[in-house]
Amino acid sequence: MADIVLINPRFEVSYWGMEQALPFVGKRANLPVACLPLLAALTPGEHTVTLMDENVEAIDFDRCARADIVGITGMSVQRFRMKEIMTELKARGCFIVVGGPYVTVKEDYFEGLADVIFIGEAEQTWPEFLNEWRQGLHRYRYEQAEKTDMSTVPTPRFDMLKMRHYAFGSLQFSRGCPFQCEFCDIIVTFGRRPRIKTERQVLNELDAIRVTGQDLVFIVDDNLIGNKKAIKPVLGAVIEWQKKHHYPLTFFTEASIDLADDEELMALMAEANFISVFIGIESPNEESLRETKKFQNVRQGGTLLEKVHRIQDSGMAVWCGMIMGFDSDDTTIFDRQIEFIQKARIPFSMSGMLTAIPKTPLYDRLEAEGRLDTSDQPEWGTNVIPAQMSREELRAGFVRVMTELYEPDGYFQRAEALFFRKGFDIGMPFASRRWMATPRWIVHEAACLVQSFGLYARLVRDVPEAHLRSEYRRRFWRYARRMPRPGLLLFYVFHLAMHYHAHSMAHDMANEKMAIVNSF
Repeated sequence: MADIVLINPRFEVSYWGMEQALPFVGKRANLPVACLPLLAALTPGEHTVTLMDENVEAIDFDRCARADIVGITGMSVQRFRMKEIMTELKARGCFIVVGGPYVTVKEDYFEGLADVIFIGEAEQTWPEFLNEWRQGLHRYRYEQAEKTDMSTVPTPRFDMLKMRHYAFGSLQFSRGCPFQCEFCDIIVTFGRRPRIKTERQVLNELDAIRVTGQDLVFIVDDNLIGNKKAIKPVLGAVIEWQKKHHYPLTFFTEASIDLADDEELMALMAEANFISVFIGIESPNEESLRETKKFQNVRQGGTLLEKVHRIQDSGMAVWCGMIMGFDSDDTTIFDRQIEFIQKARIPFSMSGMLTAIPKTPLYDRLEAEGRLDTSDQPEWGTNVIPAQMSREELRAGFVRVMTELYEPDGYFQRAEALFFRKGFDIGMPFASRRWMATPRWIVHEAACLVQSFGLYARLVRDVPEAHLRSEYRRRFWRYARRMPRPGLLLFYVFHLAMHYHAHSMAHDMANEKMAIVNSF
């Protein structure tokens, strides 16, 4: 029997991390990573497992030193902290195994620190390693020969996490994406054939996450609609589960822009109570989209703006990912990005500079062209050397875009264009009015009203900048006077908190109070 500790290192401050907004909602982290509770579920019962997420609690290195095996996972933005933790663990004589996205694309990065590495998915290799470790026959490198059959994946052990410290829960319905974007490591790790869990698995996970007390859940799939035909019956099952349990959960997720081409799929998502979807739009420059093989964004069926608006009109808000620095981009791209996001009425854009991730086609191409900065922490914020502008111009343009996007006037112009539209609503209330005015609905909306005023009060009390406090007061009451349903008011106040987070980061970068944070 092995005593196992599994660690998720803290993240660096980022746009998606919500660090500046979390204190207002009384949470320590935005959401738990999916791998820790899943690895715990995959561990045979004769072993003991302890989960540590440094984003919500300090790592107990004394506890780690007593363990037989210490596992650590992490993304590229966590790699520096991963090394620090592994160095400390090594000094304490720990047996260290490492897996996750970064070691998958950069296998030699933790050489000399890791006793075992896991490449890619680990549903098969993790139990295989534990069996071999018990016999003293373990290898240094493990990689599955085949992608995981998602119908065999167990329900994650959410009960082993301190879920009360997270703003959202997290679930995964599927893996893989059918597209071929040059810069994306998702298809490197998970492949281009979308694989999806069964309806029974998904419902079991809904039951499990509901028990934790979380009511807002991020579906972490990199493209929920990668297999549109397969996801529709799953969404139908989710709708029936929601109705049976009186809609206890609200969802948001990631999807490709071709969602806008399928009215049935949008209707199913809204009725299942998806209130927001993150879409990789990347660029208003069609040449850049074709260059990076983002062909799904240039298909017929309307312009990108029209497709974004169709999704919004279907009852879901849109957040987006945008990228600057493609070979087809010159210095005009910065104003074009700002103009597009304003017209798209997308309040929150995770904009970034193009970055080449190891093992992606982009990385291989730029390496062959001699256009990669190979330092571990590039001073310009990205390892890509752009084609039509200097690195200084790219960095300065990126900072300007972020600063202008999150100036109050621009941000609230977008937010109000979305929220103030006649008949605007989101999720299940948009899709079906049948449940409204029931006792459970009234209780739900009353709770939203209390939360709305509580979050608003914390913002206008605790935000240190007087001009922002004044702005939030004005915007809040301007919307509240329209008498929106309380659930919408809460969603709007959440956008006030997210504004503070993004605005603070952008201004700290512009004033050189913090290093460049590239959201890519």
